[in-house]
Amino acid sequence: MEAKTKDLWVFVETNEDGTAKNVGIELLTPGKMMAGKQGGQLVAVVIGSGVDEAVKAANEHGADKIIVVDGPEFKHYTTDAYAIALVSLVEKYGPTSMMIGATNNGRDLGPRVSCRLNTGLTADCTALDVDEETGNVAWTRPAFGGNLMATIICPNHRPQIGTVRPGVFKKSDAVEGKAEIVKEDIHVAEEQIRTQVLEIIKEMDSENVDLEGAEIIVSGGRGVGGPEGFEPIKALAKELGATVGASRAAVDAGWIAHAHQVGQTGKTVGPKLYIACGISGAIQHIAGMSSSDVVVAINKDPDAPIFDVADYGVVGNLFEVLPVLTEEIKKARG
Repeated sequence: MEAKTKDLWVFVETNEDGTAKNVGIELLTPGKMMAGKQGGQLVAVVIGSGVDEAVKAANEHGADKIIVVDGPEFKHYTTDAYAIALVSLVEKYGPTSMMIGATNNGRDLGPRVSCRLNTGLTADCTALDVDEETGNVAWTRPAFGGNLMATIICPNHRPQIGTVRPGVFKKSDAVEGKAEIVKEDIHVAEEQIRTQVLEIIKEMDSENVDLEGAEIIVSGGRGVGGPEGFEPIKALAKELGATVGASRAAVDAGWIAHAHQVGQTGKTVGPKLYIACGISGAIQHIAGMSSSDVVVAINKDPDAPIFDVADYGVVGNLFEVLPVLTEEIKKARG
C-alpha cells in the first residue's frame, strides 16, 4: 500500500491491567529521532482493555499523537483481534513505518500484519536509523547465529515494519505530555476470533523475573557448574536487590529456568549494572547485554571474551570471589 503520511508508529503493547509493557515506551525514544528524520509525527498506537495508564505513559514519553483502541475483546492478546484492529488502523491512516516490540506477542503480530498489508518485516532488530533522503529505515539485526549484523531496508513497500528487541533502548525521562489523543471505535466480532484464552499459566518462577526492567542483574553461566552453583549468585543478587540472569549454556543444561536467560535467544537487557559470573562471553550472550551501563566480569579464564566488553574484571574462581563480595556489600550497608 502507499503511505498517506510520513508518520512513524510505535505499537505500545499492554498488560492485562491496561498498563504499558516497557518495550513500547522504550521504542518511543528512537522513534522520536526517526520520525524527525522522516519528516512526520511520532504516533503511539495503544490497543487493549482499560488502557488509560498506557496512554498516559505514551503521552509522558514523547508521543506526538496517540491512537487508542479500547475494548473487552482486547483484554487478552489474540492474533485475530489485534491483527484486525491494527491492519484497520494502518489502512485508514497510512503511516510510512511502524515498530513493534519483539515480545512473544509482537513476534506473532508483526508477521501477520505485514503479510496482510503486503509489505516487508525485519525481525528482532537491535539498531535503527533512517536515510533522510529516501525515508527508508535501516533495520539492523543479528544474522548467521549472531556472528554478524545485517542491515535491511524495505524501499518499495509501505509501511516499513520491524520488531525490536526489548531492552535495546532506554526509556526517556517522563515529562508533561501534550499528545493529541484519537480514540478509534473498533470492535471484532466473536466469530472472527478463532482462538479463546481459557487459562494463563506462567512459567515457574517467571513472574519474579523482570530482566528487561531490572537495574541490576547478576548472571551465571557454564562456570557455575550446576544448579547449586547459582546459590552464591542468588545471595549476591538478594543483597544488591538485583535480578538473577543466566547464559544459554546454564539454561540448556537445566540449571535454571529459561525466564532468566540473557542473550540472542533470551532477553536483551540494559541494566545500570551487569555482573557476569562464570560466563565466557559468546557473541550471542554479549548481543543481549552489551548495552548495560557498567559490566563486571568474574571468570577464572583471563582470556575469556567477556573481559573484552567488561568495564571491570576479576580473574578468579567465582565461588571464592562472590561470597567475599557479598559479605563486603553487607558490611557497607551496615
